Amino acid sequence: MMKAEKSFLVKEVSEHLGKSDYVYFADFSGVTVAEISSLRKNLKDIAGECHIVKNSILKVALQGEGYASINGQCFKGHTAIIMGGCDPSGTAKVLFKFAKDNNGKMPIKGGALAQNSLTIDEIKALSQLPSIEVLRSQVLALFKAPAQQFVRLLHAVPQGMVNVLQAKVKEGK
Repeated sequence: MMKAEKSFLVKEVSEHLGKSDYVYFADFSGVTVAEISSLRKNLKDIAGECHIVKNSILKVALQGEGYASINGQCFKGHTAIIMGGCDPSGTAKVLFKFAKDNNGKMPIKGGALAQNSLTIDEIKALSQLPSIEVLRSQVLALFKAPAQQFVRLLHAVPQGMVNVLQAKVKEGK
């Protein structure tokens, strides 16, 4: 049976995991308090969160939330979980930028999206996607283009008829 304190921690981590469809795992060894505070501020700007968790607690919480296929490498070393918000791509961007700006500190160990395990390369690919706002505008542009072409077509038919009539009038003079 689990001790009350451990049970509370598992419940707390499970609540964090339930906040989003994705979670990233990073090694926070060597990261200073100031650096982690800076990361948390950047994540907060996009509704993301970063929490330091004990690997044994994390394993139990992940199993309880249906994350069965997480790579064992994710549980080596000191682990931070990063999740939240509706933009897994934007969160991944923040993490890779943080690592780049801080000499490779807090490398990503893996993650999950919709309870499917993600490799580091897959997370890197996610980080290279355009932002959610850009994707939305691209989709809207796709919807808008056929309507614009249809309006041009509708305008072209009467314009063509006017041109033919004007040519007939000039011919008759």
